[in-house]
Amino acid sequence: MKKLLTLSLVALLGATSLRADDAHTERPDLVARVNACEAIVRQFMADPNTAIPAGVWQSARGVMILSQFKAGFIFGVKGGYGVIMVKKPGGHWSLPVLIDASEASLGLQVGAKSVDTICILTDDATPRLLFTNRVNIGVDAKAVAGPNSAEYENDATKTFVAPVLVYTKSVGLYAGATVKAGRVQRNDIANFTLYNTSYTMPELLYSDWVTPPPEVQPLMSYIQQLSP
Repeated sequence: MKKLLTLSLVALLGATSLRADDAHTERPDLVARVNACEAIVRQFMADPNTAIPAGVWQSARGVMILSQFKAGFIFGVKGGYGVIMVKKPGGHWSLPVLIDASEASLGLQVGAKSVDTICILTDDATPRLLFTNRVNIGVDAKAVAGPNSAEYENDATKTFVAPVLVYTKSVGLYAGATVKAGRVQRNDIANFTLYNTSYTMPELLYSDWVTPPPEVQPLMSYIQQLSP
């Protein structure tokens, strides 16, 4: 509980570290983003209303954890960040690779200032879309709202088969509904700084050429625990 409360504070502070030009973002600010993403997952899993079923985690081939925040008037997300991780053929999860997340309206009601989203990727092709393109979740890759535990267990018709299962704390979003969760794109500049390397997203996700620094290991361990 103490760790969850600490990470919750990190999640609140993480959004303030996002800058338009990550060429000038210092490494502690990028580490804060990774910590904030860990906090998001722990918060979702600690609440029975938002916890992702074990069966969904078992089907995961990748995960995107996104923190997006409002910068306009009533609706729309104009800024944000996140990480993407993939499950390698041997069953081990990759490094968390920083990405940009923006231009979403999912989950923002009047008065809301931010929305946290977890996208479970159920195939190997979807993460690779980020290699060359910006990806609009729900447009370039079909996305549906993910089921809770009861819905998943009772899903005899396989309603929830989609490349992307989206989990958010939005009110009124029912499982199986087609959703658009915004645009994400790679952020090689931020990863150069975070990992002190010239390797880009493909190498960071799919190779073992970079030793995980201590700061990202808690998130890696937690995702491995959820989806061994």
